[in-house]
Amino acid sequence: MLPKTPMLFSLLTIFIIFSSFNNGGAESHFQSPPISDEYREGNNEDDVVMFSRGTNRLFAEAPNIAEPPVLSSSLILAPKRTYRKDPLNGFKRYTGGWNINDRHYWASVAYTAVPFFIAALVWFVIFGVCLLLIGLCYRCCRREPYGYSRMAYALSLIFLVLFIIAAIIGCFILYTGQEKFHSSTINTLDYVEHQANATADNLMNVSVYLAAAKQLTVDNISIPANVQTDIDYIQMKITSSASTLSTKTADNKGDIEHLIQSVRVALIILSALMLLLIVLGFVFSMFGMQVLVYILVIFGWILVTGTLILCGIFLILHNVTADTCVAMNQWIQNPTAHTTLDDILPCADYATAQETLTKSKEVNYNLVDIVNQVITNVSNINFSPNFAPFYYNQSGPLLPILCNLFNPDLTSHTCSPAEVDLDNATQVLNNYVCQVSPSGICVTPGRLTPTLYSQMAAAVNVSYGLYNYGPFLIDLQDCDFVRQTFGDIYNIHCPGLLQYSKGVYVGLVMVTVAVLLSLTFWIIYARERRHRVYKKEHMHKLDEGIEEDKPIQE
Repeated sequence: MLPKTPMLFSLLTIFIIFSSFNNGGAESHFQSPPISDEYREGNNEDDVVMFSRGTNRLFAEAPNIAEPPVLSSSLILAPKRTYRKDPLNGFKRYTGGWNINDRHYWASVAYTAVPFFIAALVWFVIFGVCLLLIGLCYRCCRREPYGYSRMAYALSLIFLVLFIIAAIIGCFILYTGQEKFHSSTINTLDYVEHQANATADNLMNVSVYLAAAKQLTVDNISIPANVQTDIDYIQMKITSSASTLSTKTADNKGDIEHLIQSVRVALIILSALMLLLIVLGFVFSMFGMQVLVYILVIFGWILVTGTLILCGIFLILHNVTADTCVAMNQWIQNPTAHTTLDDILPCADYATAQETLTKSKEVNYNLVDIVNQVITNVSNINFSPNFAPFYYNQSGPLLPILCNLFNPDLTSHTCSPAEVDLDNATQVLNNYVCQVSPSGICVTPGRLTPTLYSQMAAAVNVSYGLYNYGPFLIDLQDCDFVRQTFGDIYNIHCPGLLQYSKGVYVGLVMVTVAVLLSLTFWIIYARERRHRVYKKEHMHKLDEGIEEDKPIQE
């Protein structure tokens, strides 16, 4: 009978959804990319997550083949994982690797969700036609009195109860999954932004130390003029590099947050609507509110279509997330290669990092050398009063020279026992400070006036500060801060992202299937209930001898 027809097309739609999960009797369940130790070690990182026409499966795992790092200026990331059919290129396999700036990448990853879009189209068209035919038959066709099946009535009621329970569970999984996925994504983005800002702040701190070094004088001696000019040039490059790093990361974070927030709002609204729909539909069905039931069926027909499309969109989002995690892990093996990961967290300009490191060593050497020159040529010589301004009544034990951490060729210098380390140089120099008269002459034994000591202490602090930023500049030159960031994301954040996105996906599928079947059984139950009511009324009239003259309309 016609009211039962939607059941066939509901089963057809479900078959389209779940047929992609099977591969010759294989388990029909969602599989996220592995998060095992082997996965973290890169042994399984190119498992392909896709819908395959030929094998009719959702996740076709690629062979476990180790790939050596690609030593080139342009690195193709996750080539095996992204080896999918590209509908924009005649359904040939996409070979460009992970690249969020390539429309062919997006087309190939979107193709993984084609079964959901097909299911949405099949459901919308065929179920809509069924509803139209049911409406026409209900209005135009009259049928003879009929009975009802107690078995069909009981089964339809049981299935409605089961589907409402499944829908509630699915909505719970969907809501909790999207909440965790949203939090995990935001935490990941915050971590990336923090790393970028920390790196930019360190760069600016180096710039501040270089600017201070340019202004320093020790006994009217300053660093060479050519070094001061170089500092001005380096400062401009540092400012530009730090600004680019912070701005690009912040912009990317904003774009991704906007997308994730939109998905989150859509999922929350969807779960609420689905839950409300299935509860109202159950209540209206139980109380025989046939008109309201059919109104909800029409609304649910449209809502299920949108949910199927959203399932496909979220599968795309999941695959892109998994692709990105694999791409990050592969980039770690070759961090200096230029890739589209620069759009997420760019490395600092190599030339700028190298020049900054070289210039910081040069400034460091010059500052300590200036202090040692003053110690050797001024403070440790007992000038006569006739040699002003070098004379300020120096007396007492001689000052030790400071350990210059670099040689004139900027190679590392090993300190001798007689040299003072920079980390405690200010305390040692303070022991040689004398008290001075208003004219600046020492009135107590000592080799340094308070003014000269403060100048030396400032030079030592700047020199030591630049030296402490040396490891940071080396890491910056090698892009280690990005490698560490991506490594932490891959090992710490990616497993949660993939797990929570799986939860959202499972919840979506559960809710979709539960509501889809509920719509069908609302129609079946409404029909069986109408038959049951008619039979009771008909039997009651027969018992009272009342002739029935008005057939019921189906």
